Amino acid sequence: MTQASQSHLAYLALEKLIVTLGVEPGAIVNERQLIELTGHGRTPVREAIQRLAWENLIRIRPRVGLQVAQISPRDRGNILQARQQLEPLAVHLAAQNICDPLREQLENCTGKMVLSAKNDDILTFYEADKHLDEIVAVACPNNFIASSLWPLQTHFRRIWFSSADSAALQTAVQMHLDIINALLDGNSERAEQADTRLLSHHATH
Repeated sequence: MTQASQSHLAYLALEKLIVTLGVEPGAIVNERQLIELTGHGRTPVREAIQRLAWENLIRIRPRVGLQVAQISPRDRGNILQARQQLEPLAVHLAAQNICDPLREQLENCTGKMVLSAKNDDILTFYEADKHLDEIVAVACPNNFIASSLWPLQTHFRRIWFSSADSAALQTAVQMHLDIINALLDGNSERAEQADTRLLSHHATH
């Protein structure tokens, strides 16, 4: 496995810890703790920390340690404001570029979504939701939009995870399935509308 692959796996492990509140917002941690928590080596973890710091999920505080980003009451609205401008367009463009390998991934994503609702399993939903964002990013031909959305979606996922309950999960699954089905059909207008409905729901709930 290449160093880049190891660093990416370390990043994914740390991101999941932060987003699913395995490490509490505002917590002070050190490099050794993160190595132990993820099971990855020092160099991959250091590189992952740098990426998470760029995404504002970790703040590097000299002589203090690494502080996991707090969740501010303003964050939800600010993130949604940006997502509402960018994400429906990304989904629209992605629907026009869905190929067979990505359709297969979308089908797998559907299975995870359904399973998460059936088992009331928010962690499985987290994995499916993240996978859907990855698929849209790959299919979207405008990489500037996709790269801008990535940290916004990650931060919002953490905010949602911090307060989600069973009812919120069931609603989220159904609304995400609407997006997935439109993407599978290659229907860009319906995909954009489904994503807009999802973001509007988040804005009012």
